[in-house]
Amino acid sequence: MSLLTRDVSCREAVELVTDFLEDALSARDRRRLERHLAKCDGCAGYLEQVRAVVVATGAVGPEDLEPATLQGLVELFEQYKGDS
Repeated sequence: MSLLTRDVSCREAVELVTDFLEDALSARDRRRLERHLAKCDGCAGYLEQVRAVVVATGAVGPEDLEPATLQGLVELFEQYKGDS
């Protein structure tokens, strides 16, 4: 079953932004996310912020980061996801 079989919540929209920008969503999921973005200024603004970061930083991979920076980002992500 698709994650987006119902209206998208803001939390789901935030989690889907990367896949959206990488064109990794199904056409159906993309349309549902686009509908949410059209009516949610907060999520639309978040999407634009992520786009701006991508442009500003270019393509940065894990191998481009100092080990401490990479570990800090992983820990921050785990806290956000509630894994730690």
